[in-house]
Amino acid sequence: MREWFTGAGRRRRSARRLPDGPLRRYLETPPPGPSTPLADLPLLAMDVETTGLDPRRDRVLSVGLVPVDGDRIVLGGAQAMLLRADGADEVEGVGQSATVHGITDDTVATGVGVDVFLERVFAALTGRVLVAHYSRIETDFLGALCTSGHGVRPPFVPVDTLELHRRVLGGGVDMGFAPESSPDELRLWNARERYGLPRYRAHDALIDALACAELYLAQTAELHDRGVTTLRDLRTA
Repeated sequence: MREWFTGAGRRRRSARRLPDGPLRRYLETPPPGPSTPLADLPLLAMDVETTGLDPRRDRVLSVGLVPVDGDRIVLGGAQAMLLRADGADEVEGVGQSATVHGITDDTVATGVGVDVFLERVFAALTGRVLVAHYSRIETDFLGALCTSGHGVRPPFVPVDTLELHRRVLGGGVDMGFAPESSPDELRLWNARERYGLPRYRAHDALIDALACAELYLAQTAELHDRGVTTLRDLRTA
């Protein structure tokens, strides 16, 4: 429980440094508590497409957001945004990463600025738990954007479907990681195969966020039979 109280204090301290707006309201709004039943848990499935994997050198190009209320995907709340390049990023361009996600410099030029981008992301995330496949990408890049633009690195309460898949493959909540799990086996699309979920086009932020939301629901349905019924159970599963 200590991490929750520590996190609450950190959120309040960070909020006091910011003007009124979505990021401040995100920090001032407590996240769902650890005892929240999964059936009542509000989440936001997220995927970011970037020029690479290092937020110190690479940048965000797009984001996909899909709300999940308990066991229901809220498609009416789904949204995607492109992040317009500024300054040195605009000169450097998307580079070879375009061969992965198909986002070109011309496409990025139609995106929103970083302030609007962060406002919309944190408005959608307020009061929700972030869920992503290898969530460190989302939290590190969002953290870097906030640090650069606002001098604040917001805390997150993520649920990671990659880590849930490790546990699922391990055979049970108390059995730990599956030692035979290969990196390829843990990929989003291969994880979905366990549940017979369809294979969508990869590296589109909105489609990947939807794919993550569907995987999360399939995983929690399986884990429910192993005694995982609350957010606390999920984050220690």
